Order: sequence, then C-alpha cells, then structure tokens
Amino acid sequence: MWGELEGLGHVKLLPPQGYFEFLALMRNCRVVLTDSGGLQEEATHPGIRKPVLVLRGSTERPEAVLHGFARVVGTNPVVVLAELERLLGSEVKLPERSPFGDGRAAVRIVDIVLSRLEL
Repeated sequence: MWGELEGLGHVKLLPPQGYFEFLALMRNCRVVLTDSGGLQEEATHPGIRKPVLVLRGSTERPEAVLHGFARVVGTNPVVVLAELERLLGSEVKLPERSPFGDGRAAVRIVDIVLSRLEL
C-alpha cells in the first residue's frame, strides 16, 4: 500500500510529526480523517475548524458530531471515500464555536491561581 500511496500526486507521506507541526498540518488541510478522539477535539479549535471523518464505528466525542464538526463513517473504504468526496466537493459550513470551549482554559486557570496567590 505504501508504494501505491507514494505514486499519488495528491497524497504526501510524512514521518511522524511533533505536536505543533501536526497542528499546522491540520490548520492547512481541508478535512481530517482520524480514529483519534483528541484530534476530533483539536479540529474544532477556532484556529483550525476542520471537518472530521471518524474512522471508527463510534466516538467518545459526540459533541463534535452533534455540532457538525465530525461524522462517524466507520472503516468501510467505499463509505469513507464517498464521504470524503462529498466533503471535498462541497462548501462545508462549520459552527463558529467549538463545543469543547474557546481554547483559553489555561489562561483562565493561571488567572485564578495568580488571584489566589495575591490574597
């Protein structure tokens, strides 16, 4: 399969990526295909906002599905490719807000800790 993928002009095979490099890849892609629950969340971040095809039979992140960011498609290649073609062939409208928050939890936590230390 590796040889078949290498020959495709629209597929780029990469070595394992670091976290920030991977976020940059997600930010610059059109759609995310994953079996990772964490990536389902990351894809909803305001700086990324990408549609996700979940390559499993279920997800522990139903919020992503309910809010229109993700779709559970399973692992049948015919179904996966049909959904991918549907996404790539249309303009995808995603919600402005992530169901997992605004990405500023760490800032809020630091503010609370600092305010408690100043007592």
